Amino acid sequence: MNPPSILWLNGSLQPAHEARLSPLDHGLLVGDGVFETLVARAGRPFAAHEHYLRLVRSCETTGLHCISEDTFNTSIQAVMQANQLQDARVRITLTSGDGPLGSDRGPGQGTVLVVATPLKPWPPTENVYLAPWTRNSRGAMAGVKSVSYGENVRALLYAKERGCGEAVVANELDQLCEGTGSNIFVVLDGRLKTPPLSSGCLAGITRQLVIEACAKADIPCLEEAMPVSVLEECEEAFLTSSTRDVHPIAMLSGKPLRSPGPVTLAVQKAFAAFTQA
Repeated sequence: MNPPSILWLNGSLQPAHEARLSPLDHGLLVGDGVFETLVARAGRPFAAHEHYLRLVRSCETTGLHCISEDTFNTSIQAVMQANQLQDARVRITLTSGDGPLGSDRGPGQGTVLVVATPLKPWPPTENVYLAPWTRNSRGAMAGVKSVSYGENVRALLYAKERGCGEAVVANELDQLCEGTGSNIFVVLDGRLKTPPLSSGCLAGITRQLVIEACAKADIPCLEEAMPVSVLEECEEAFLTSSTRDVHPIAMLSGKPLRSPGPVTLAVQKAFAAFTQA
């Protein structure tokens, strides 16, 4: 991984080796922050407005101050240009800034950090493993893109220890929920399904675009609560995320799947047509 040489920190571009975050920043101390990751291709950020709206929702849920959409867009373009990137993975992180050594927030300004790195391709298919831990669909951070990613880090490590590149989790009701950095769709008895937002999954931007693309292409797609056991029964499955687009799953907890199967191929085609229109 190539680290960014220049980043955006609190309103200005700075060399990465000179940029400094406070050791009292609550994003570091207690994971008090939110973020967005988006991709840019040929110099154009994809679905930037949708990502900004989700950032606003995350800030509203967590009580953080959000930056303006103009600052959001300006900072993204600035770090891409400063690092001479056309195809990039961009992350915008907001924290509550300096705070005490506890859960109370401090009175100061929040931190705004924007970094961009070259966009790396994924392999044609992915192997996925079901992690043994659950997502809390009723938790205060359910559906929030929070920097508190410790559970995701542990679940992904569990999957990688088993030769897989992504983990999926169930919620506390033993329903299929999401991946550590992705949403999941399954094909069961020829029908395409994905967990609803009520499962506690993140409202993925690509997830929503896939649902809209399927509707336009007359591909039935149901948002439906499903027992996690569907992973043992499905014929096809794929992941969606900003960097993965529609990514077929080849192996699911040791079970081989059609990869890509006919439904997944149809969705890939529909998504490409929908996003390029």
